[in-house]
Amino acid sequence: MISKNSKIYVAGHNGVVGSAIVRKLKEKGYKKILTVNRKILDLTNQKKVFNYLKKNKPKFIFIAAAKVGGIYSNSKYKADFIFSNLSIQNNLIHGAYLNKIKNLIFLGSSCVYPRNCKQPIKEDYLMSGKLEKTNDAYAVAKIAGIKMCESYNEQYGTNYKCIMPTNTFGPNDNYDELNSHFLPALIKKIHKIKIKKKNTLKIWGNGKAKRELIYVDDLADACIYFMNKKTKENLINIGTGKDYDIKYYAKLLISKIYPNNKIKIVTDNSKPNGTPRKVLDVSVAKKYGWVAKKQLSHSIDITYKDFKKKYGE
Repeated sequence: MISKNSKIYVAGHNGVVGSAIVRKLKEKGYKKILTVNRKILDLTNQKKVFNYLKKNKPKFIFIAAAKVGGIYSNSKYKADFIFSNLSIQNNLIHGAYLNKIKNLIFLGSSCVYPRNCKQPIKEDYLMSGKLEKTNDAYAVAKIAGIKMCESYNEQYGTNYKCIMPTNTFGPNDNYDELNSHFLPALIKKIHKIKIKKKNTLKIWGNGKAKRELIYVDDLADACIYFMNKKTKENLINIGTGKDYDIKYYAKLLISKIYPNNKIKIVTDNSKPNGTPRKVLDVSVAKKYGWVAKKQLSHSIDITYKDFKKKYGE
C-alpha cells in the first residue's frame, strides 16, 4: 500500500489521463503529488529525467506521459511516435530502477494487440499476430514498455505494472480533427456542424469499425486501485467490455450536441477504418475486484461540457 504521505510522481499530468490521475489522487487524500511541466523537464532527455528522479525520489511513478494521436498522426508521423515513446518510457523505467523506486505503473494502449485479434482480447494475445499498420510504430514502442517492465520485475524484483486501457476519453482531451482520437474528433466535427447549421457529417472509413470506450475517471480509478493491489499479473486490461461501431457513436453524439436535427452521416471510404474490432477481455481486472462504473451517456455529457468551456458555445 502507498501511504497518503508518500511522494507520487505523475508523468504527463497535463494530458487527459495524467490530469485525471492527479484529480483522483487528490480526491482520495494523497498529499504529495509531484508534477513537472514539459518546458522544465523534457522526458526524452535521459540525463534530466535521471537527475529529477534522483533529486525527488518518489515512492511511486505513474507513466501517463506519451506522444499520442489518432489514425492520421499515427500513420503520418511514425518516426516521431516510436522515438518519443521509447525515449520517455526507457528514461522513466530505467531511471526508476537506478533510483531504487520499486513501484511504477506504465500506461499502454489496446493497440498493442494484433489487428485481427480474437475478441474479446485477452492479455495473453499480446504478440500473437500482426499489428494494425496505421499505428504499428506507436504499438511497438508500447510493447517494448510492457516487456521492459516485465524484464525488470523478473531480473530486479521490481513491482512495475502495465495497465492497458481501451480508447479513453474525457475532460482535457485533444480535439484536433487530424491528430486526435475518434471520439474527440467527432465531438469537434459535430459541434462545428451545429455552429454552421450544416446537415452533413463526414466520418472516416465505412463507420463499421467497432470500438470500446472508457471514461478517463474510470481509468484513473483503476490506476490507483492497482497501485495498491498485489497482483500476480503485470499486464492488466482496463475497459468496459462493451463496444459499438463508429456510426453508433456518431449518432449518439449528434443526439447530444445537435438534437432534433436531421444530420446525414456520409462515410469517406478513401480513409482507413483502422482495426476492425477492439474490445478488451477485462476478466483479470474483475478478478481483483475492479470494474468500470461510469455510464457512457453521462460521461459524454461531461466531456462535451468541458469542450464547450474550452472552445466556446
